[in-house]
Amino acid sequence: MKNQISRRDALKFVAAGVAASTIVGCANSSSAQNGRQNRANLSPRQSLQDNWHKTHNRVFLGGQYWANPMEDWRIKDGAAECIYGGGNRTVHCLTHQLSEPEKGFEMSVLIEQKKTGLNDGGAGFRLGARSELNEYRSNAFVQTGLDMGIYKKQLVLADKAIQLKTTHSAYLLKLTAQPQAGAVTLVLEAFDESGIHLLASLSTLVAAAEVIGNVAITSNFKVPAKEHRNLKNSELGAIYRFKHWQLSGDGFDVKPEQTFGPILWTMYTLNNSRNEAGYILKLSAILAPMGDKDNQLVKLQVKKSGQWQTLSEQTIDRDPSLVTFKSENWDEKQNTEFRVLYQESHSDQTQSNHYYHGIIKANPVDRTLRMAALTCQNDYGFPYAPVAENVVKMDPDLVFFSGDQIYENHGGYGLIREPVDLGLLNYLRKYYQFGWAFKEAMRNAPTVCLPDDHDVLQGNLWGMGGAPMQNIEKDPTASILGGYIESVRIVNAVHKTCVGHHPDPFDPTPTPSGISSYYTDMVYGDVGFAILADRQWKSGPEALDIHVGVTGQGEDPLYINPDFDRADLELLGKRQEEFLAQWGRDWRGHNLKAVLSQTVFAGIATHQPRPDRYLKYDFDGSGWPATARNRAIDIMRESSALHICGDTHLGTLSQYGVKQQRDSNWAFCTPAISAGWPRWWLPDVAGLPHTNRPAHGLAQTGEYLDSFGNKIYVYAAANPEVGKSNNRYVKAHEKGSGFGFIEFDTKNLTYTLSAYRFLVDVKDGRSDNQFPGWPVTIHKDENRGKNRLS
Repeated sequence: MKNQISRRDALKFVAAGVAASTIVGCANSSSAQNGRQNRANLSPRQSLQDNWHKTHNRVFLGGQYWANPMEDWRIKDGAAECIYGGGNRTVHCLTHQLSEPEKGFEMSVLIEQKKTGLNDGGAGFRLGARSELNEYRSNAFVQTGLDMGIYKKQLVLADKAIQLKTTHSAYLLKLTAQPQAGAVTLVLEAFDESGIHLLASLSTLVAAAEVIGNVAITSNFKVPAKEHRNLKNSELGAIYRFKHWQLSGDGFDVKPEQTFGPILWTMYTLNNSRNEAGYILKLSAILAPMGDKDNQLVKLQVKKSGQWQTLSEQTIDRDPSLVTFKSENWDEKQNTEFRVLYQESHSDQTQSNHYYHGIIKANPVDRTLRMAALTCQNDYGFPYAPVAENVVKMDPDLVFFSGDQIYENHGGYGLIREPVDLGLLNYLRKYYQFGWAFKEAMRNAPTVCLPDDHDVLQGNLWGMGGAPMQNIEKDPTASILGGYIESVRIVNAVHKTCVGHHPDPFDPTPTPSGISSYYTDMVYGDVGFAILADRQWKSGPEALDIHVGVTGQGEDPLYINPDFDRADLELLGKRQEEFLAQWGRDWRGHNLKAVLSQTVFAGIATHQPRPDRYLKYDFDGSGWPATARNRAIDIMRESSALHICGDTHLGTLSQYGVKQQRDSNWAFCTPAISAGWPRWWLPDVAGLPHTNRPAHGLAQTGEYLDSFGNKIYVYAAANPEVGKSNNRYVKAHEKGSGFGFIEFDTKNLTYTLSAYRFLVDVKDGRSDNQFPGWPVTIHKDENRGKNRLS
């Protein structure tokens, strides 16, 4: 068989869209020889080599890499080791993507099989890992590509294999890509550990387009990834170690700025304490998980008179893997440059400095405060670039994430609850996707970030004052029973990652189980904010023997069932009710108020997860329990505050009623960043009567009673289409995704509310960038029922 292909034949293959026409060569084939000769032509400026040989033992592999899943990988004794024999484990290179493979490239890595497995899936390289976006972050979660490596004593390349001359416990694997008539010939060679003795060689011709995207090293690439860790021994593959991973060549698009870690991102708040502490800065720096022998100290530095000065030094909090800095009497009148410094120590006694820069903005007084409001990030839409980039374009004074920064399925590879140490890592790598997507939006703007049910890894949350969930075996997804399914240690770590940078809690007393309390207030830009946890003390459905998803279904849509309410049930809980009442009376230092919480205090959804499936009751929402809901609104009314929230995956603008329609606060439930479970508000379709439809005349609007008998005036609803597209961004747009924006005019005492669609450019001025019914301006007094808008 010939070892060379003519230019004419190669062009035929490329024109036909050939993915992998393969030539199997012997150890001394001319293809292999040409591959070794062409290495001298590869550009050294494009090269990368890992530093694992001088890195302390730890989870974090380095800022140039993303490990799938993070909890299964460790640096151990100078190598990256996949410590679990699950299938399709990968490490992606973040800084080097193949964009022009026809220009040539090379990779090599030393692979060692540390432990055999009954279901050995081999180890090697993956090329062409790319999503439909071919964007490096979204590519990092693709579990397919062109695989090659060592598998069961063979060298494999795509669908071809050749027996190794001799077998060893470690191999040096080398891949060279040679240009060939617009396509690429891949030459894969296996050597012994010394790199001297060639054991086998394969070559294959591929269309250049087939290998564009991310490159990765793979452990057990022949075994599909499964969602659960509890695999039988017969299902587990081998344990592999990798070191001296090298990449080079002009085929790579090299972007060092795409590193992620060890400082991943920062979040901060600036709060007018209205006491002797003045303005208080709190800033959290989220770090990748470091090792016991790594430096544990992190510094916050600020630039003064052109010089960097260390303001504070803090020790890494290991469970949430972050540090939080606090500085009182902050000069709020000017922008201040800051940087976080982490000095990484290496096992060879050298050190690397890592910086993360940003700006602490001046307090925006005597002008309109502009806030972006976001919620719910289902990662089918990751990295949500249209939303993230639009937020950055709008340069808000404040950014608010109302919850569900993660979902349990984030990043694949399943959910780990126990043991706790692994559960923490499982949570953190899911949470890191949030910062990876929105770190630029948070870099220079104060950020409020609330944990919701999915953040604590539950389908639904009725917190019951921190009580542990009972009878977990009946509800493994934590979707129908009250209480917390996760350990206190994990819940508290979740809280720290989300709210550690918030102003100190109003009352830090933990729940009886030990779960931290974080509700608090903040004054910024002449606006006072109450920051609530509207599920932590909420009563569970068991209190009324409610079976979520079953109870009440089939009832007449107009029937208000008195059995689904009771006076002693809780929504906010007594502690938060007392706080909210006190906050509502305190107007020091601000002219407008807003309540920030997870979800809307009404049942504004009639159909889910299809537009033709009516679902009467949603006990997960804060329209239930109705008496506790009304009590919370009665307290909130006195503050004249706008309620800003999320959670439902359905953008709505509504006004609460208690004693009569429209006597209380307005509520802006923002569109989801990337809507998962879809909901619709179609009361006209369901036959629910309405009165006083707004002047704009839009369907599905007006005064209604929800399923629990709550009075609601729905001014606008961002009902979605059915998501069908194979493109994640188009699908998110179809499903009603987007974000909210609020302008607080502290002079005229108004709020202007906008609801932007997902796939738009906020700067192009198009009228259809927003959902029907927005933008809307309401006056402060309307939050007490003194209505102007009709």
